[in-house]
Amino acid sequence: MEDFINKLYRNHSLIYKGLLFVCTTFLIVYLFPKSGKFKYNFEKGKPWQSENLYAPFDFAIKKSDAEIASEKQAIIDNSILYFDIDNTIEAKVNQLYKQQFRSAFSDSIPKRTLDNLNKAGQEIIDAFYAFGVLNESYSFSEDRAIAILDERVKKQDGFFSDLIKLDAVTPVINKVLEKHRLTNFKTNFAALFFELIQPNLTFDKSFTEKGVQEELDKIAYARGSVEKETLIISKGEIIEGDKYLELNSLKSEYESQVWTKSNYNWILFAYTLLVSLALLMLLLFLRNYRKEEVFENNTKVTFIFFNILLMVFITTLVVNYNSKFIYVVPICILPLIFKAFFDARLGLFAHVITVLLLGFIVPNSYEYMFLQIIAGIVTILTVSELYKRANLFISVGQITLIYIIAYFAFFVIHEGSVETIKWEMFIWFVLSGLATLFVQPLIYVYEKIFGLVSDVSLLELSDTNSKLLKELSNKAPGTFHHSLNVANLAEASANEIGANAMLVRVGALYHDIGKMKNPTYFTENQSTGINPHDELSSKESARIITGHVIDGIEIAKKYNLPDRVIDFIRTHHGTSVVYYFYMQEKKDFEDVDKLDFSYPGPKPFSKETAILMMCDSVEAASKSLKDPTSTKIDAFVENIIDKQIEGGQFLNANITFKEIQSIKKVLKYKLANIYHLRIEYPE
Repeated sequence: MEDFINKLYRNHSLIYKGLLFVCTTFLIVYLFPKSGKFKYNFEKGKPWQSENLYAPFDFAIKKSDAEIASEKQAIIDNSILYFDIDNTIEAKVNQLYKQQFRSAFSDSIPKRTLDNLNKAGQEIIDAFYAFGVLNESYSFSEDRAIAILDERVKKQDGFFSDLIKLDAVTPVINKVLEKHRLTNFKTNFAALFFELIQPNLTFDKSFTEKGVQEELDKIAYARGSVEKETLIISKGEIIEGDKYLELNSLKSEYESQVWTKSNYNWILFAYTLLVSLALLMLLLFLRNYRKEEVFENNTKVTFIFFNILLMVFITTLVVNYNSKFIYVVPICILPLIFKAFFDARLGLFAHVITVLLLGFIVPNSYEYMFLQIIAGIVTILTVSELYKRANLFISVGQITLIYIIAYFAFFVIHEGSVETIKWEMFIWFVLSGLATLFVQPLIYVYEKIFGLVSDVSLLELSDTNSKLLKELSNKAPGTFHHSLNVANLAEASANEIGANAMLVRVGALYHDIGKMKNPTYFTENQSTGINPHDELSSKESARIITGHVIDGIEIAKKYNLPDRVIDFIRTHHGTSVVYYFYMQEKKDFEDVDKLDFSYPGPKPFSKETAILMMCDSVEAASKSLKDPTSTKIDAFVENIIDKQIEGGQFLNANITFKEIQSIKKVLKYKLANIYHLRIEYPE
């Protein structure tokens, strides 16, 4: 049992990565939309690229969404409006009319005229209540069919124009009076009926809606069917009209049939396989090409997986809400973040893996993946020195432009013209670009949460007025001056070969902070002419010299320097030998163990750490040059770096011989300037 526990402890890092891999895989699969994927891609107006397609099963040809929406709207617009009638109102109005008629007209009016007026008044009431008077104004169309209900029983049919509105009383009165040639009495009748007329119709909204729903339920969502083994479309045939409807119907039917209880688990298993393969490729990439700096650091692996999962989650939310906003999601933040914390190659690889995963979620997956991968490549190629704010704005502008150009090209290919182009898509691309600017505060948040370091933090660390560098300049001024010179040489070398100049400069400034513990044991700090090594054995001297690496790591951790900077302290001497004391020991003893005089390592494992090793050795050794000339400097640089190559110090670093040659040229040029070499004039 104890052996098993020890084995678990020894492999805890790999176990953690395995759990992280499994959890991320299942979370991504869980976020995937629960529908099948039709295995054919097709577009309206384009040729069918696959082989002849036969119906795999019987299915109905579904109407398009536009057709169904049109039918529904027609039913709503032409539905019958139902009104409830109050039969007591007309009788009340007639009774009141008989009571108030005599008082409305003068006694001097002849009896015959008065009888005609009374008859006209009765006719006006009949006109009002032939269909009825509305209790309020409604905005229905005049030609809408109506039905009048008496105790929920249909009493009368007609049109909305037949009903009298409260604001249309006067025209009815005028019409009847003109018929009887009694227009002189308009004012009297208007005053009389203004008080008498009461509404007797109320709109029955619930009954009307019920009738509409009954009609909507009768809508047929299909227009015929296709039998199994029927040829749907031939290879090369243009997808349009009924063919397009049949293909869409088959796709819809296929996706609804695929996710049944019988095969749900199989499809879920297939999704899990594909997602796990994609994430496994990412882990293998980290293991093969970023083993020491990323793969062996569980925090960094977690950070990478977390960001991929976050992008899948955000994209899923947007697709579920409305897929037309899919391009608003700033996917290019991903390569920006990975480049800021790691490097461009890892950033691009992780970005491509993420886009491939998103292809399962988004519509028009090929177009989406093409646009996002191109945008990711542009992001990696254009964004440099992220700590410079102007660079980020310029790069975001370039990314947005690439989106617009690529989308425009795809649209023209699909539609064959620009007349129906969706200009609103350009707005989504601009919004995506603006959202990408959020990368700066996001980087700061990630630094605090995951303890990582970006170029922005490196810029802060490069300040020579920081507490640690001030302490170095006070305790070991010679070492501080040496570090400044190395920083300048390393930065120039990094710029020459395209490495991270800011990172290597910061690493150079802090690489020798371990010398603060015993500053006088290093020649650059011996200002009195007394060498304390004279009183020590060669082994003890070598132990103090090599010990400044361990001391430096301890000081760096005490001051919370990032791991990326501590890597320079660990590797700037690699596993090289303190040659002076080694040779001194060999003079006194024949059998000398080289390991007693070697630095603990490890060897440099990146371009930046390799650059620092070269520049540190060259700058330190250059102090011993007497009467330097261009020829001497060239031979001197070649000799030092060639010895490092022979010692296998750069075997773990991804640096080429061509890049090493370029660094040699920079160092030769810089040293020549430092020593102010002039051409020799004849005496």
